[in-house]
Amino acid sequence: MSSRNDSFRHESLHDRKSIKALLKSIEKGLGDGEITLEDEDGRLVLTPEGLLRLKITASSDEGRQKLTIRVSWALEEEFDEKHLSVS
Repeated sequence: MSSRNDSFRHESLHDRKSIKALLKSIEKGLGDGEITLEDEDGRLVLTPEGLLRLKITASSDEGRQKLTIRVSWALEEEFDEKHLSVS
């Protein structure tokens, strides 16, 4: 089991077309089982597998709108295989 806590954060302004292209890259990575996030400050490779949790929230308040999409999953933990004997 890994106890590493790697993270990636990026914030910048884009138009709708470039955000659509980024979302398509994330879509492809989900399908391929590997998403690589990279900018000039760092790089992180994610490996989605199994069941993934999807959370979507949206709000519209006084001239500001927000859409948040969160996808999360648990990595399989490595463990020592132990054999069970019952008598």
